[in-house]
Amino acid sequence: MKYIYPAVFSLDMTDEAFPNGVYLISFPDLPNCYTSGETLEEAYEMAEDVLNMALCGMERDKEEIPAPTSISIVQNNNVGDIVTIIKADTTEYLKKYDNKTIRKTLSIPRWLDTLALENNVNFSNVLKRALMQELNVTP
Repeated sequence: MKYIYPAVFSLDMTDEAFPNGVYLISFPDLPNCYTSGETLEEAYEMAEDVLNMALCGMERDKEEIPAPTSISIVQNNNVGDIVTIIKADTTEYLKKYDNKTIRKTLSIPRWLDTLALENNVNFSNVLKRALMQELNVTP
């Protein structure tokens, strides 16, 4: 699934471990979704990563995923901070990070198994291609 959510980037200059400051990132619509980065570039990458992780977990756990708040409302509530949109694509994220191979048991008629074996068919590849076609996803 594809999502976009507003994120708030707050520059914290109080941590002595980060003399140039550190960006603290939060997502107002996702209360337990936080990260940080030393530079804006790093902070943005971390924001994309944590958003994808949070949403993947919510999808897996069948939790209700809240609608994103309008960016203008978030900007009005966070004057002085950087407010931007972060996008997430949980399907692509899982393809990249959750690609461990698992075993599946399936049943097919014996005649079809015999024919497939005679033709050196790779059952795993056939099932993978068929599932991707059925679910309309690309490799």
